[in-house]
Amino acid sequence: MQNRHRYISKWLFLCVLTLGLCAYTPVYGQKKSSAQLKKDKQKLEQEIANTQNLLKKTEKNQQASLQQAAVLRQQINNREKYITTLNNEILQIEVQQEDNQQAINTLQKKLEYMKTDYAQMVYMAYRHRRLMDKITFILAAEDFQQMFHRIRYYSLISKSMHEQVEQINATKQELQQRNEEIIQLKGEKLNVLSGKEKEIKQLEKDRNQKTKNAEALKKKSQQLSAELKKKQQQRKQIDAAIQAAIKAEIAAANAKSSKASSKSSSGSASSGSSSSSSSASSSSSARNSAVITLTPEEKTLNNSFVNNKGSLPWPVAKGAKVGDYGNYPHPDVPSVMVENHGIDIMTDAGTPVRAIYQGEVSAVLDVMGSKVVMIRHGEYISVYQNVIGVKVKKGDKVTTKQTIGTVGKNSATDTYELHFELWKNAVTVNPNSWLARR
Repeated sequence: MQNRHRYISKWLFLCVLTLGLCAYTPVYGQKKSSAQLKKDKQKLEQEIANTQNLLKKTEKNQQASLQQAAVLRQQINNREKYITTLNNEILQIEVQQEDNQQAINTLQKKLEYMKTDYAQMVYMAYRHRRLMDKITFILAAEDFQQMFHRIRYYSLISKSMHEQVEQINATKQELQQRNEEIIQLKGEKLNVLSGKEKEIKQLEKDRNQKTKNAEALKKKSQQLSAELKKKQQQRKQIDAAIQAAIKAEIAAANAKSSKASSKSSSGSASSGSSSSSSSASSSSSARNSAVITLTPEEKTLNNSFVNNKGSLPWPVAKGAKVGDYGNYPHPDVPSVMVENHGIDIMTDAGTPVRAIYQGEVSAVLDVMGSKVVMIRHGEYISVYQNVIGVKVKKGDKVTTKQTIGTVGKNSATDTYELHFELWKNAVTVNPNSWLARR
């Protein structure tokens, strides 16, 4: 009899220990977030809508054939990015489905194990129902200490059986939830696949349109070549004016810095004539160089500007890039070499021009009827050309995204375009590396 009691006690203890370990078994797969993919997709959808709107406008405008071809290239690029994003989203859904299926398999195994274990507990309790009677089990103890342990075992097994039932019910609910998620993910996947098929068809249409445009442009290549060469000559005159203004800004900044340095030197009691001569020589060298000498405040601004490389806002909130930075054969008229110190952005009428970062307006030029606004950010100068309704003047302090004017019309193509450049001292840099990705 005593051996049977000990056997039951050991069995109860092992059951409690097993249930305790089972409760800590990990069953939930980590679900990956798709928030960034959805954000990217929404952004591309907006870009596609914007370029589609611009395409409709250029289709009606016979003068904007080259701009139409450029916007069409941008649209194709946007659609290809969008399809890639859709593929990534489908892949993410498939990963989530696989994770859920693995979790379901784990939950089902756990449920089967818990049901088997619970059934065994119920069977053992029934088989030893007389010994398991609370009073009989406790009073059969040989001493008070054993009685205390039996009371504790009885309490633990009762609690464990109750927890086992709760775990079984919770696992069933989790299984149901996972199955519902699988069904929902299947629906989402079908929607994304449908959107992907639609985009592929639109992409094919755009590519066909691009081929037709290329053939039409070939037929009037001589006319376009002459127009582009004329435009390049005009651009060179504007570039020369911008370069002259930048050199003047560097000279003015260095002269200001030299003056401040001279005052500081003359106010020092320990400065000698040889030191003053050396300082003057150094200042002269700085003025003659093509590098801006920065004040402490300007150094702080310059460092802040550099730290934001790759995340600076675009000079317009929306638009399509129709001209890229660098020297290269024109994409549609290869006989003409493009020399572009910045980027050209086509947009809608009335689109505000924004400062890409805080700084000070260093110049507002009027070159060949085109307004040019220049803003200095330490060593860097941002240039905005073809601005109308200019809202700032030289010396004004501006903030990031502050409106400085409106995009003007390109008289040659009857479209609204902004030319944007970025300079470091007297050398141009590629704006694409500094502006945020779109």
